[in-house]
Amino acid sequence: MNGGRFLLPVVLSATFVQLLNVTIGQIAAPAIQSGLGAGPGAVQLVLSGYTLAYACLLITATRLGDRYGYRRLFVLGTAVFTVGSLTCAAAPGAGWLVAARLVQGAGSGLVAPQVLSLIRTGVSPERRPRALALYGATMGVASLAGPLVGGLLLGADLFGLGWRAVFLVTVPVAVVSLAGAVLLPRTRGADGQRVDWAGAALTTIGFGALVLPCALGREAGWPWWTWASFAVAAATLACFVLTLRHRPAPLVHPSVLRDGTARRGVLLVFVFNAGVPSFTYLLFLHLQSALGYPVLSAALVSAPFAAAAVLGSHAAPALSRRLGPTMLTAAALVLAGMALALARLIGTGPGRLVALPVLAAGGAAFGLFTAAVFALVLAGVRGAAAGSVSGLLPTAQQLGGSLGVTTAGLAYFAPADGANAAFGHAMAYEAAVFVLTALVALPLRRTSSGPVRSRPRPPSKTHG
Repeated sequence: MNGGRFLLPVVLSATFVQLLNVTIGQIAAPAIQSGLGAGPGAVQLVLSGYTLAYACLLITATRLGDRYGYRRLFVLGTAVFTVGSLTCAAAPGAGWLVAARLVQGAGSGLVAPQVLSLIRTGVSPERRPRALALYGATMGVASLAGPLVGGLLLGADLFGLGWRAVFLVTVPVAVVSLAGAVLLPRTRGADGQRVDWAGAALTTIGFGALVLPCALGREAGWPWWTWASFAVAAATLACFVLTLRHRPAPLVHPSVLRDGTARRGVLLVFVFNAGVPSFTYLLFLHLQSALGYPVLSAALVSAPFAAAAVLGSHAAPALSRRLGPTMLTAAALVLAGMALALARLIGTGPGRLVALPVLAAGGAAFGLFTAAVFALVLAGVRGAAAGSVSGLLPTAQQLGGSLGVTTAGLAYFAPADGANAAFGHAMAYEAAVFVLTALVALPLRRTSSGPVRSRPRPPSKTHG
């Protein structure tokens, strides 16, 4: 386990900047559009290109890490991400920026599954639940910090950089992660691992065909190609699942389909993330476009949610040991209540003051959920399925977020009698998603009982 002392700071710093980049661009979108003279479609590609490349590579990158080593893929992905970030900041036009965001996303897609694999193989069993809790907390706080950090940077306009600062801010952290990677253990999966290139092609095409219309469909008016893309996604991903057992080295181990905790855990992460990124996105959108808040003021309104999320994530390990998966159900129901309350409060000045403690309660529940869900799911996954779940959970997170932003946007922009009614529609969607999350979490009580413990795993091969 040498390298374990430094493993968490290195991999969690990389995780933070990757997830920060999912949301930080949302707050900068108007500045990017005016600064580059780009159209709405180009700006939407800037936002979605990162998630598109990120989601498409996650499952393939899991097997590449098994084959070539987790540290090697971590270094490669972090280097690609850093180059992409620098290129984003220097982009002379919208086309260049879209291409750079694809590079950024590809780097993050290579890194994300290596983080879970390094924690699983490089952290001692007694420390692993705490490490997984910190991993979940880092993801949650990073996704919330994106709009806040972006708002502060745009408001400060450091050195006259404008929107370019939101892409430069992640570079120093990525460079530190890259330098610290020499301290990571050289581990990988069992000998003889092969890469299922047919499966890699199917998942890349399938996820790309799913994310692209989610990102661009509403702005484009849902033309025929968006529905054709959904059909291609369904057919391709169905082909991937149905042929798993017939391929000699499948990209996802077939035992995932038989493991109840793995199936429910992936579904749980997908459903939950269909609510959270879309909630923060629509809250900022409503505050700025409908209520006329400056970007910095809109960022500060969300501060109670982000601050309470940090506190919630800190309390999550102790509460998850005491309550187990029941805590996930309770946290999801608190988030549903927050959404319903905000629908009534956000429309008036006095109501917006009352909304601040409501946001804090929701933020605490968000921190509890995100810090505990990965540890609770992985604690109940058995045998060979655990390695595949390392790629499936981040994939479910990204796909759920993409679908959620699209669906919540449809609810918000549906015909309504005024902006407050539109926000009410969106919050009704959020509440429904969080109630569904609570229901999906209930069966985990039967498969993951008692304190979170890591199951013994065969030792990974160590090189060098």
